[in-house]
Amino acid sequence: MAHCMETHDEGGLRVTRFGPLGAFANNAYIAGDLASREAVLIDMPAGSAEVVTSIQQDKWLIKAILLTHSHPDHWADYDLVRSSIAAPVMANAGEQIIPGEKVDLPLDDEQVIDVGPYRMKALHTPGHTPGSTCLLLSRFLFSGDVLFPGGPGRTQSPADLKQSIASITSKLLPLPEETMVLPGHGDGTTIGAAKAEYAAFASRKHPADLCGDVTWAG
Repeated sequence: MAHCMETHDEGGLRVTRFGPLGAFANNAYIAGDLASREAVLIDMPAGSAEVVTSIQQDKWLIKAILLTHSHPDHWADYDLVRSSIAAPVMANAGEQIIPGEKVDLPLDDEQVIDVGPYRMKALHTPGHTPGSTCLLLSRFLFSGDVLFPGGPGRTQSPADLKQSIASITSKLLPLPEETMVLPGHGDGTTIGAAKAEYAAFASRKHPADLCGDVTWAG
């Protein structure tokens, strides 16, 4: 079984986190409606065999495989997952690292994907990568590598960091404070905690060339 399999239930909605998976300690998530068994799979890192097994055992009907972004660690088990699950792979058109033929459908900003009676909304949040996309389903935010406990995801340049912070402050921090943030690696946090951490960061001056592995605490 997974090194860690963590399940959150809210009404008829179930979210399961698998991780840490593979050499980069990735997370993969299944989010599904218990009544209809409709679900989506979020990311397909190395080590996804156990995720596929869980999907088959729990008889989930996967509607879509959603990529938060196209860094290779998030789709390392593409072939394994696609050979087992007949669902389209979706990613934002701004992603350049994954070959185009591997993406079946675009994942646009504000796009809604129905999961049983639940509506998942895609939020384009560039910065970590050009097409980074967070996914909001009820009180769960799948944040990819955009937002982690304690800081934003790694950025390659000061311009990327500015863009990522703009994405976080405009799209994510306005969400309800109890929203659970479920990132692409490691443990989760809440929007309330992230807002407080960011406020401390924003209250201080920072060097103009700030980028890379940045924490809100500095």
